[in-house]
Amino acid sequence: MKRLLLAALPLALIAADRVPMPYLAAERMPDLTHILPLPPGVGDPRADDDRATFRATRALNGTPRWKMATSDVTDDRFTVFACAIGRKLDAKTSPALARIFERMGDGGMVGRAKDRFPVRRPYLDVPGEICEAKTPHLAGNGDYPSGHTSNGWMTALVLAELIPDRATQILRRGRRYGESRYICGAHSRSAVEAGFMAGAVAVSQLHANAEFRVDMDRARAELSRHRLDTPRSARFNCEFEDALDR
Repeated sequence: MKRLLLAALPLALIAADRVPMPYLAAERMPDLTHILPLPPGVGDPRADDDRATFRATRALNGTPRWKMATSDVTDDRFTVFACAIGRKLDAKTSPALARIFERMGDGGMVGRAKDRFPVRRPYLDVPGEICEAKTPHLAGNGDYPSGHTSNGWMTALVLAELIPDRATQILRRGRRYGESRYICGAHSRSAVEAGFMAGAVAVSQLHANAEFRVDMDRARAELSRHRLDTPRSARFNCEFEDALDR
């Protein structure tokens, strides 16, 4: 048994070595509690807007926009931004871009802000269905700022830089991805607005990282080859996105 364990150890080390280290894992990240506006409190007009927005967006249940918000809970970056990019990519066809996606993150910045701003999610205080399961984990993970929004906006900013001729479509999809969080009902609108700011802060720090800049150059070259060598794929239901209201 001991020999088996020893024999398996190198394989485990190799597997662990294949997991790329996040760019910002060892960085000292900005303190969002000194960057974001304070979350709305009692008597703040933004708090009234958050409640009104939650109530109004419950009427979207069952609509195409609700369907998008539901998909945005779990869909990966390649899927979310496929229509905006203009083709369906994946980790196999776009390894350099996949490496960026794997290494992107905010170094725990949003999580620390949530701990300092212990704001309850809107559905906990206002009755209404949301587009994902009301799990104890979701309820225990604070509202402000929205991590989904931050990650989505980070992705949009990176992709818009890599594919500038599709920047309008990519950034529009990034905005919609963030808005999906209050349409879903999992976040308040103020938390989504803070998430956009948090994503921009994280990207500013990514650009200060030399490994990120090298990987961006590789992904840029990779995507250029795609656009020259690969015909635009089928629209894969992009008409659905195009038909949505702004």
